[in-house]
Amino acid sequence: MLPRFYQTHLQKQLSANQYILLNLLVELLQGQKQVRLERLAANLPLPILFESRRRQLQRFLISPKLTISSIWFVLIKYLLMSYFSTSKELIVVVDRTQWRELNILMVSLVWNQRAIPLNWQFLSRKGNSNFAQQQALFTIVLPLLKDYKVTVLGDREFCSVELGQWLENQGLSICLRLKSNEYIRRQNEFTHQLKQLGLKPGMSIFFAGVNVTKQLGFNQFNVACKWKRNYRQKQMTEGWFLLTNLPTVRAAITAYQQRSGIECMFRDCKSGGYNLEGCHAIEVRLSAIVLLIAIAYTSAIIQGIDLRNSKVERYICRPKEPGRIQRRHSNFWVGLYAQPWLNNLHLSVDLVGQWMRSNRNKQLYYQRGLAAIDLLQPTF
Repeated sequence: MLPRFYQTHLQKQLSANQYILLNLLVELLQGQKQVRLERLAANLPLPILFESRRRQLQRFLISPKLTISSIWFVLIKYLLMSYFSTSKELIVVVDRTQWRELNILMVSLVWNQRAIPLNWQFLSRKGNSNFAQQQALFTIVLPLLKDYKVTVLGDREFCSVELGQWLENQGLSICLRLKSNEYIRRQNEFTHQLKQLGLKPGMSIFFAGVNVTKQLGFNQFNVACKWKRNYRQKQMTEGWFLLTNLPTVRAAITAYQQRSGIECMFRDCKSGGYNLEGCHAIEVRLSAIVLLIAIAYTSAIIQGIDLRNSKVERYICRPKEPGRIQRRHSNFWVGLYAQPWLNNLHLSVDLVGQWMRSNRNKQLYYQRGLAAIDLLQPTF
């Protein structure tokens, strides 16, 4: 079930039938973990012919009401207000992912080792995005973040002096990864290529107020260089060179390490979760599907947070493993696992009752489990 605020907002934006269909699709996404239209139509619980269900989905996914601006930005404002204090620094990541002929540029917000999409657009061609596309994507997002201190992260595709200077002019901190063949120059010194600085595993170097060469010439930034030391079987093949306006190596590295949140999100949305790469819909429908995934994804995260706060996570999954510091499952997966378990309990209530009656020596444990289920119900 969608969070209560999601329900209120979506009911205002959609017709009654569209709202019902959206809820059904989110339930299918969470249960089937599949976004192919044929699969969704096959499982859509409406008493009509299969072909009618498929056409119903096709018409719904091209509805002009399913837009990022009218649906998603209001939900993002709610998430920011509910889960992010204005005293908290936000980490925003820009990245691009590509599969088959589709190329999507996305700006996301890191949240508990994951990322949630803020804004996205499909690019008209394969390959890297350009500054104009990146600027347009950020321009729409920045008003949502105006009350926060924001640090923007990007990999080597996004490390242009032009983008870095523009983001800095918007009052943002930046941490963008440079290619090792870039050059830096300090005043009254020779120009150095980054890969010739002698950076080795375990070393860090920091250059304050240097000029970074690109086609447009020289601009002054800080450059943080870090090559993590080899640890047991983990060996880093190269170091990081970061274009930044953060004041120290440690600050830059600590920020940039959080960029992995968007990689986890892409994995959750693709083969690791919703199998987005298996969808063959046209672009307009695929954009609506990405919007539905964003709604389902953040709903699962919110439900996972609620379950952990209710102390009933152990009934959904194994929270920790011996010798492992981090939790075994993210908030997203905790929320995603809970719904099918509850659904199966409701579908098999007679068999479950027989099981409990035949194992009377376990009644105390069953009573605890039923109490946990009562706590789970308001979440869903």
